[in-house]
Amino acid sequence: MQAVLSNARHPEYGEAIILFPIPGNEYDHCLELLEALGIGDPVERDCFIREMRQGPPVLKRLTGCNVTLDELDYLAKRLDSFDDQEMAKFQGAAVSCNCHGIVDLINLTFSCQQVTIITDFTDLEEIGQIHYMDLNGGTARSKDLKSLDGRKMALDLIEGGDGRVTPYGVVYENGMKLTQVYDGRHFPEYFYESCLASVILSLPDRPMERETLYFPCTESKIARALRRLGAERPEQCVAMLDTSEISEAVCGVFEDEYPLNEHLETLNALTRCLQKFDEQALEDFHTVFDTVWPETPEEVLYLAEELRDFTVVPEISSAEEYGWFLITKSEHLDIDPKLEDCIDYQKYGQRRIQEEGGRFGDRGYVAYLGAKPEIRSLMDRNLSERQTDQSLCQKRTPSMKMGGGWY
Repeated sequence: MQAVLSNARHPEYGEAIILFPIPGNEYDHCLELLEALGIGDPVERDCFIREMRQGPPVLKRLTGCNVTLDELDYLAKRLDSFDDQEMAKFQGAAVSCNCHGIVDLINLTFSCQQVTIITDFTDLEEIGQIHYMDLNGGTARSKDLKSLDGRKMALDLIEGGDGRVTPYGVVYENGMKLTQVYDGRHFPEYFYESCLASVILSLPDRPMERETLYFPCTESKIARALRRLGAERPEQCVAMLDTSEISEAVCGVFEDEYPLNEHLETLNALTRCLQKFDEQALEDFHTVFDTVWPETPEEVLYLAEELRDFTVVPEISSAEEYGWFLITKSEHLDIDPKLEDCIDYQKYGQRRIQEEGGRFGDRGYVAYLGAKPEIRSLMDRNLSERQTDQSLCQKRTPSMKMGGGWY
């Protein structure tokens, strides 16, 4: 849908035509357009709707209303996921319930599924079945539908006289109540697109007022969510990682000594980087992570940003296996099978590991071939810590004492 927005106090500033839902890479540009008109606040409804173009006709009811950019975007995202039947319900219920404002229309997207709308009276059996499902949360067991007298149920509904004729069909509200899911400021969690991580923000003294961030996102979306909460900085908020496509080990770095509310920008940058990876690159990243053992969010980000400079060979655990991989797979050498017994794969693997400064982990072999000192020191620290751990394990190896005790 399209909206023509202007500044009601200063119509002479002109207008902006914005397409909704706003593509992620166009969001900041839309803010710039509104800023030029002196509007676009995340809290104050200062965007005056001069005209609604395209989209569901019932949204013309918003013409002449003041809204925020994010309210229109949220409503458009909700409606974009509706099928034809849901859209008919929404538009019919908007007329039946006399919804005009942006808050009511957003809330209606969470309630309109309860109504029954009839747009075609020719198949009473189907109407009855649909009405039955509407009364039962939109689902029904197949055996219940088979035993249902759909025609009778449809006639009872129609003859009950509770229908309201709208331009979109005859609406039966079925006792629907417009629940206030959206309070006019804080948007309910809604996954319009897939995201790598979602973070719920709230203030310590107002835990029920929440904002959800869907990473990766623009920095402006973080800033606007904070404004709606009444916070100036993420550190003032309680931050909870709600869902994530990232491994638990990676998410675990953003805890305890490195709390999430102090490292939102780093997590956002990390997800932006990981979003560009294909399935193999993402697997390689987790192999590098599990081998190098980064301790801070910034170190995790370093690994993701420099992944192209890593050599990753999964599912090997020895110099001999690495040597065999290099000679037979990686370097594409044409080896006479008769000579394989003469090749010292272990010696060759050891030499290459030493040259590359590589490490073996639980998931395979990892070597950093880039020039970033931060990564190099991280690899060196990892080797030192592992050697220390191995030394401690050897010292702590229990020996049997006479009498059955342990030293």
